[in-house]
Amino acid sequence: MATGVHGTSLGSKIEAISGKWGWFVAAGIALIIFGMIALGNLIQATEAVIFVTGIMLMVAGVVQIAHAFGATGWGKVIYWVLSGLLYVAAGFVALMNPMIAAAVFTLLLAATVFALGVVRIVAGFDAKPAQGWGWVVAGGVLTLLFGILIGIGWPINSLWLIGMLLGIDLIFQGVAWVAFGFALRRRA
Repeated sequence: MATGVHGTSLGSKIEAISGKWGWFVAAGIALIIFGMIALGNLIQATEAVIFVTGIMLMVAGVVQIAHAFGATGWGKVIYWVLSGLLYVAAGFVALMNPMIAAAVFTLLLAATVFALGVVRIVAGFDAKPAQGWGWVVAGGVLTLLFGILIGIGWPINSLWLIGMLLGIDLIFQGVAWVAFGFALRRRA
């Protein structure tokens, strides 16, 4: 049986939480409900994601600026201050105009997904003698097509795409938590 860092087994850790299965089910149901709310309000869900991201960017910028005071050498101080200011500025733009930020994020998402598709296709062909290499290429082609699809819909899809991805993710996570909770119940 696998043991953790502190010598306790995974089975004993699962046993310790199995009595709390109801909390996992309840949390999962809440996530599913929030996901459905997000899918029913895509523009507001997108704005919420941008708002939270803007706040995180501003906090990260302040932390980097504070870190600059502990850096040694003017080059490092200037780097951390400029980096922090850039984060604060990006966070400010996200908070002041969330739809422009959503458009930028969506364009970056399209470029990233497209690039991931290319990398997966190359990796699949690189593994060509191995069994299953075609599945890697097929997955890369689908990823590439998804990136193209996002790019073709830009900037209009910026209004709803991030909110849709949030809603879908919340629902999938909720289903996973519910399934985990019921698996714990069966174990108990």
